[in-house]
Amino acid sequence: MAVWTRACKAGLLELLLRERWVRVAAELSGEALSLTAEPGSCEAAVVNGVVNGNPEAAPGCVRRVRVVKAEAGGLGISIKGGRENRMPVLISRIFPGLAAERSGALRLGDAILAVNGVDLRDATHDQAVQALKRAGREVILEVKFMREVTPYIKKPSLVSDLPWEGAAPQSPSLSGSEDSGSPQHQGPRDRKVIPLKMCFAARNLSMPDLENRLIELHSPDSRNTLILRCKDTATAHSWFMALHANITALLPQVLAELNAMLGTSSAVAGGREVKHIAWLAEQARLDGGRQQWRPVLMAVTEKDLLLYDGMPWTRDAWASPCHSYPLVATRLVHSGSGLRSPALGSELTFATRTGSRQGVEMHVFRVETHRDLSSWTRILVQGCHAAAELIKEVTVGCTLGGQEVLLCIHYECGFTICREEPGGSILFRYPYERLKMSADDGIRTLYLDFGGPEGELALDLHSCPKPIVFVLHTFLSAKVTRMGLLA
Repeated sequence: MAVWTRACKAGLLELLLRERWVRVAAELSGEALSLTAEPGSCEAAVVNGVVNGNPEAAPGCVRRVRVVKAEAGGLGISIKGGRENRMPVLISRIFPGLAAERSGALRLGDAILAVNGVDLRDATHDQAVQALKRAGREVILEVKFMREVTPYIKKPSLVSDLPWEGAAPQSPSLSGSEDSGSPQHQGPRDRKVIPLKMCFAARNLSMPDLENRLIELHSPDSRNTLILRCKDTATAHSWFMALHANITALLPQVLAELNAMLGTSSAVAGGREVKHIAWLAEQARLDGGRQQWRPVLMAVTEKDLLLYDGMPWTRDAWASPCHSYPLVATRLVHSGSGLRSPALGSELTFATRTGSRQGVEMHVFRVETHRDLSSWTRILVQGCHAAAELIKEVTVGCTLGGQEVLLCIHYECGFTICREEPGGSILFRYPYERLKMSADDGIRTLYLDFGGPEGELALDLHSCPKPIVFVLHTFLSAKVTRMGLLA
């Protein structure tokens, strides 16, 4: 595996927390991302009488704000207070992506004095709610920022409101790193420390990002997602690449821990070393033909390709993948740019096909960088060829001309067909170079033609022939590559 340099980075970002954006000081180290809430980040910031850069939003100034609702979605605010609470009607939450936030003119802590000319200074909470509901698509709000009541609006806490689980358990085999536990709250400040080991940094995966300013960080168990927003596209790209590099730099440590836990002679691991493991996005088909990307963890051993929903920290979890495919019956069928972009440039995808008893199973995966695409392409192609050299021989029972026979395909020697009984005589034996044609009906029959006097051989495999067809393809591809006929 390539040696990766770990990045260190610090700066101000925004964190999506309880459906609103909170300013945080982000600090990236080699093994963790620390997020510290900026003082006053959850309320309107007042500097020299200016609120968030808007001089009209200073305390005591009455502002008229025009908000136009979209066809779908409401005004996008929550309110607190009212006459029964002996408080004005206050904006307590502004939902990201909806009309109020898009206007850029409303702030947490604004008191709503009137809606479309309807005075709310003495309104109850319910009266204010009804007035906002009746306001129609175009809403004219009279508001005044009231700093003295903003403590009434609960500030989100990074510690209590940012769930994050799925880090490595504290076990003898997987607790070697000082940051391998769950995120910690350190000191009196509102701070969260996110261990990066086996996290998944992605773009445009679970949340639309039309401005290319968002970064997604998914937990190792894939149950929690952290959304960060940067000031512009270039900043987002820089932060993403730094996060991605540090996560990738931790992979050799993860591989060493996994292999130590499984053991080279472990029955769970099949006695085979884990060669590579990392997060990808897999294309999933939804009802109605729609498609979406979802996180998936792919592991490659000496013999198998394994897919998981979350990081398998234990032997039991490792032994229960969502899918398991033999590399010798798997091939890479596409690797390159797709149609649209997750960040900068084209969407980068590759696809695999595996011959199984159910037919051909295909998976399409998306990676985040060109280096990832190159790495996965090399790992899969070389892994399939190495599996062919390791396995050497595949034998399957079948029927030929009404008699039970065994078809043996050997990586070095080619094809042998013999009678199934012990010590059965050899009926046909051919090297690979004699194979003129191979085909199958996709149901149970494999056709082989070696140009001999027997003509085309129709072998009834009693089940789908795709596994043996894919094995044959892998053997041939590995032999051609070994001979140097492919670059």
